[in-house]
Amino acid sequence: MDAFHGGNIMKTGEARGIYSSVLKSYNEQKFKLSKQREELKERMESTPDGKTRYADEAATLELKYNAVAEKQDEYQNYVNQLMAQWEGKFNSVVAKQQGEAAKDYGEEMGKIMTVARRLMHGDQVPMQDEKKLMEYDKDLYIMAKNAGMMARLEKRKKYDSLWEDEEKKEHEDPMEAADAEEAFTAGPEVVSVESVMEAAAGETES
Repeated sequence: MDAFHGGNIMKTGEARGIYSSVLKSYNEQKFKLSKQREELKERMESTPDGKTRYADEAATLELKYNAVAEKQDEYQNYVNQLMAQWEGKFNSVVAKQQGEAAKDYGEEMGKIMTVARRLMHGDQVPMQDEKKLMEYDKDLYIMAKNAGMMARLEKRKKYDSLWEDEEKKEHEDPMEAADAEEAFTAGPEVVSVESVMEAAAGETES
């Protein structure tokens, strides 16, 4: 199937999993198309009459890149809003935790979210912090890494670890509550990046 049709409102946990995978494929394809554009530009400049010879190829490549970039922005905007909702629910559950043990757990979860935000901004965190985030929530880790892919094009901040040696304790998990929350709205239609590029390429033939 080329598409997953939006319309049904999902739980935020399910939506995070679906759209983190979709966003990953678009991030990767956008990066590939960007490299192809650079390579084609070099060929056009180094080949006699290159601008004319490669005009059609360049036009098609530009249409594909723009189509993928536009769809990527749509998914990224939805993910950003979804993560804001998820974090809001997460924080509200943490706020209800009582006692010293709950306070310690809330601090731990705060560190987890801080690491996730740093990764989404493309910043560099110690491997042990990434491992902490991945152990607590693999989907959140993947989403944070994917969201940070494009941000890495700019200067990255580097952070020290937020953890010292601590003993893990059992508490009610605010992440489970946040995952179970109904997403604020149905997500955009999930269309494969291949379909988007095929449709864009078809515009040059019509």
